[in-house]
Amino acid sequence: MPSRFGADREWGERAARMLRLVAGRGAEPTEDELAALRAGLMRRDEPVAALLRAVGIKELRRGEAPEVRAFVESLHDRPAWVDDRLLERGARACRSYGMDAGLVLAYGSLLGGYRTAAALEPLVRTARLTGGETLRRIQETTTWWRAVTAPGGLAPGGEGFRLTLHVRFMHAMVNAQLEADPSWEWAERGVPVNQYDQASTLGVFSTSFLLHLRLLGVRVSRADARAVMHLWSYVGWLLGVDDDWLPHDERRGRRLLYHFLAYDPPPDRNSVGLAYALIHMYDDVPGWRARYERERALSVGSWLLGPGAMSDLGLPYRPPWYGLARVAANLVISQGLGRLPGGRSMLLARAERQARAQFARWGEDLSPPGRIGDLGRAPQ
Repeated sequence: MPSRFGADREWGERAARMLRLVAGRGAEPTEDELAALRAGLMRRDEPVAALLRAVGIKELRRGEAPEVRAFVESLHDRPAWVDDRLLERGARACRSYGMDAGLVLAYGSLLGGYRTAAALEPLVRTARLTGGETLRRIQETTTWWRAVTAPGGLAPGGEGFRLTLHVRFMHAMVNAQLEADPSWEWAERGVPVNQYDQASTLGVFSTSFLLHLRLLGVRVSRADARAVMHLWSYVGWLLGVDDDWLPHDERRGRRLLYHFLAYDPPPDRNSVGLAYALIHMYDDVPGWRARYERERALSVGSWLLGPGAMSDLGLPYRPPWYGLARVAANLVISQGLGRLPGGRSMLLARAERQARAQFARWGEDLSPPGRIGDLGRAPQ
């Protein structure tokens, strides 16, 4: 068993306390579940690892080899539990959350994920989240997220389907590279890109995403929450996450995420460095905007994660002025106008305007939709 598993149980339980509370009764993992967590650290995405061994990195990247095409076509045969109506509703709900979705993913899910050192070493070694790469990866991940949540995006051959498989293939290539690196700390970390960390990462796009949206005052109905969890369970299946760790519904997702965080290792130097890079990713913007973006990020992070997490990440705590401002705005917009006839359409139109404005600030255009042209630039 890699030594990172349960390396500091006192820290793990403290960090996961709120998840345990919202997971409800019976949240503690069974002995069989603990054994599965340990084993997950030593398991890779074996189908794609075997594909990579068969065709090599160049052919996997190009995607033209018969073996690669056959593998992609095999994913057209979806599990029986996949419901197109739920996928459509979940995608529409995600899109309707607008700028709040972006705030949550950046300063709730991503920043919160840095609180544990669990999955950070591969990111640091591939230089995907340091220096100028931070903002670039945020942009690429946003493009992928929009593709996944676009109408028909997850249909076989759709842009979200295509980019999700690019992410999966890239994970396999990064894993193979690090497994061959003699400096990789197997006894401490296990497989570089392992099933445990992939399932935990899936939880930040689904379970913690919904929890943090509610902290910003966003209305998330039970039906929408069920659909969002269904959407990301299917994305997890496409990414090769073990079936036993697909969340499917919020209660299961909270329980799973509690198990992962409670047995994760505490933060390390990577946690502090990546958190700093995320908070300061707009520092090159001229004028007052850089300071505003930095203070806004600290305020949202403080509101969503709390003072303990900010301290773990080496970040200063800020009064939650921006988080409270979003709560006030959402009392009118999401909780109020969103309930009216035609409210969902209004929220979707508003969200699209916000997305276009954000991409314009990045110097990009959403018409036509952005594409990630080669596998090497797909988000991790």
